[in-house]
Amino acid sequence: MLRYAARRALAAVPLLAAISFLAFLLNQLAPIEPAVAVLHAQGVPQATEELIAAKRTELGLDRPLPIRYAEWLLSALKLDFGQSYVTGQPVLALLGPALLHTLQLAAVSFAVIVLLSIGLGVFCALREGTRLDQGTRAAAFFLTALPPYLLAAGLVWLLSVKLDLLPTSGLGGPASFVLPAAVLAAGYAGVYFRVIRSSMIAGRHDDSILYGRACGLPERTLTLRMLVQSLRLTVPIFAMAVPILLGSTVVVENVFAWPGLGTMSVKAILSRDYPVIQAFVLLLASAFVLFNAAADIVGAMLDPRLRKEL
Repeated sequence: MLRYAARRALAAVPLLAAISFLAFLLNQLAPIEPAVAVLHAQGVPQATEELIAAKRTELGLDRPLPIRYAEWLLSALKLDFGQSYVTGQPVLALLGPALLHTLQLAAVSFAVIVLLSIGLGVFCALREGTRLDQGTRAAAFFLTALPPYLLAAGLVWLLSVKLDLLPTSGLGGPASFVLPAAVLAAGYAGVYFRVIRSSMIAGRHDDSILYGRACGLPERTLTLRMLVQSLRLTVPIFAMAVPILLGSTVVVENVFAWPGLGTMSVKAILSRDYPVIQAFVLLLASAFVLFNAAADIVGAMLDPRLRKEL
């Protein structure tokens, strides 16, 4: 198992290197030259050729690309992503609080997703083919297909404007987590609970379940065993939900004015704050690669047959 984990971790290294290079190129492929973007952010009304040349030298943009990439990568490995073009603050100082707020929202949403997925999966598997099963799956399909911003607007109108039960935006207290977490969890729980339901239904014909039923084991014990077997397949899927949630917060955070990575990234894009955009892309893409590797390792721990695939 340790050998498989080591091979899977090493396989992620080239992909992380490619991601870092692409994130670095965002600064070079931008429609507006970084030196011009910095001058505009600093309030310079007219960027002359002399000012642009001086700013390029100050930013080190006149040096060869490989040298700049190597220096940027070494600094990024030390969590030094440079300074914001707009505020002049270190990017890490802006990224840290925003990441913490996003992780808080993602953690609450992830807990809701797991609870809803397991609860609805077991509920529908035990009532396969009934109206309750069909109605639950239809509602889940509708919520999955519904755009997050539309669901968010509907919940704000109903629960905040009409009923005045929850805050409409911002991060104020526990109540402020309810609406954004519900919007984030609605779509993903509707997908993951069907995986658990299908796994449990397929597990009914497993030899161990049939043997246990023949031996007279209680149905509650057999249901628990089917759930454990289905979780062996869904745990890696749940692991991948974390980076997906981090990426999905862009829309939800902007709708609810949540002070997280999503809101920060949109502001950085609108103001052409390239160092902040680079750090956001590098962080999010690396999270996908690392959690994907972790999901494969966890899946191999639960199912030894998967270890032969790498």
